[in-house]
Amino acid sequence: MTKPADHPPIKLPKIGVLLANLGTPDAPEPGAVKRYLKQFLSDRRVVEIPPIAWQPILRGIVLNTRPRKSAAAYAKVWDEERGSPLAAITRGQAEALQLRLGDAAIVDWAMRYGNPSVASALNRLWDQGARRILYAPLYPQYCAATTASANDDLCAWLEDRRWQPAIRTLPAYHDDPLYIDALAKDLERQLAALDFTPQRLLLSFHGMPERTLHLGDPYHCQCQKTARLVGERLDVDTDIAFQSRFGPAKWLEPATDDTLEAYPGKGITRIAIAAPGFSADCLETLEELGIQGDEQFKRAGGTHFARLDCLNTSQAGMDMLEALARRELMGWLG
Repeated sequence: MTKPADHPPIKLPKIGVLLANLGTPDAPEPGAVKRYLKQFLSDRRVVEIPPIAWQPILRGIVLNTRPRKSAAAYAKVWDEERGSPLAAITRGQAEALQLRLGDAAIVDWAMRYGNPSVASALNRLWDQGARRILYAPLYPQYCAATTASANDDLCAWLEDRRWQPAIRTLPAYHDDPLYIDALAKDLERQLAALDFTPQRLLLSFHGMPERTLHLGDPYHCQCQKTARLVGERLDVDTDIAFQSRFGPAKWLEPATDDTLEAYPGKGITRIAIAAPGFSADCLETLEELGIQGDEQFKRAGGTHFARLDCLNTSQAGMDMLEALARRELMGWLG
């Protein structure tokens, strides 16, 4: 049978890799932050309060008060040329991974909330011929509010497609030797470059409501294991804490801000802080830890404070990403 004139063009099948991260507003100004927060905080994976109770609070209070404050925080870390740190770094990771994989795969990047959207990135990969796609949410520790939500976005795109690509998803890698090795190497490099010797290394992970632990999320346990494995590799005392509390619910403890404020009273006045649960530096690491954390610690009597970078596009970080991608693409790559 002759191909119909209106039949879509068929391209030579290729392999695609999509790196996905949480999200960012398009600009450090209240309007853009409000659009971002509305999408983020309307996700039922993120806020598990029934919409009939939550949406009036979100629209009537949160979206009328929080955007201005958050925009001011974003402005402190925004780059005039590169824009959002999270977007710029995730783009850099995709570009670096593309160079490493060469013609073996097409690499793109996306944000679960904000731009570029997951759907737009998947469309780009499809239009370039990707019929096998590795979808890689860059969350080392699994949580329904992050990993599952990212996968929901993927599934929503698949639901609308007549011709679907073959899909693989990157699993959580909280205790993967590739990840632990990368963290240990990069943190050792950064600690060695400091002009003081920290008495303590605080590993800060993003907080989650405590109820998520009781509902079955492995997140808390996986953070604990990551911290333990990294601590065993480094020649410095390490602690774990959880940051970014929001609202009146009980959150995972100990809290990062409480821990920072308590250190000087225990005689710990020189510390370094790292955020191994984040694959790229963002508002929560640069502003919340690097600026607010520094101020909190020194107000309490601390003298030396260093915020260590996430893996970002470091040599160790990209070695890890390439190794993870090649392993998950096994059987697809020639």
